[in-house]
Amino acid sequence: MREQARNQLRRNEPRPYATREDFIKVFHDDMNGLYQLSFLLTGDHEKAEKCVVAGIEDCVKENRVFREWACSWAKRIIVENAIRELKPRPSLPGSSPSATAFSHSEHSSASDGHFELETVLGLGDFERFVFVMSVLENYSHHECALLLGCSVREIQQGRLDALGELTGSDQVVSFAP
Repeated sequence: MREQARNQLRRNEPRPYATREDFIKVFHDDMNGLYQLSFLLTGDHEKAEKCVVAGIEDCVKENRVFREWACSWAKRIIVENAIRELKPRPSLPGSSPSATAFSHSEHSSASDGHFELETVLGLGDFERFVFVMSVLENYSHHECALLLGCSVREIQQGRLDALGELTGSDQVVSFAP
């Protein structure tokens, strides 16, 4: 009798894991934000759409993700799909179109705190990925390095390069090893 009561209680408890319906709701409720993330990463409408569609397909498959992490997981899947699509790699030292970086605070930004979309899209693939992931999505340098398959030092340099280009800094300061 006790076992039957316990099983009944378990059936009435909310499931802690996100379901297919939870992910469908996440994509429905935040389609614009998820598409914008994909577009910022890929820099191309066709590739962005492809990454979002693949993201929906990936998320509705059986995933063991806590329900409250469903939105974060959907974003991560978009990021992973964009990485697979573009395969961004760090530039060789001195080979980037603009080897600009700046030495003041990492949290500096444009004078009004915003960056022009065209300027972000004009970054090299690697710098754009690092900027979007580390600055806009707040991924740690370590997590960016794991996802992009490079070193934390390359992420730090990519972030400096991106922020330097976005702020129009004319100071050339490389991240020293």
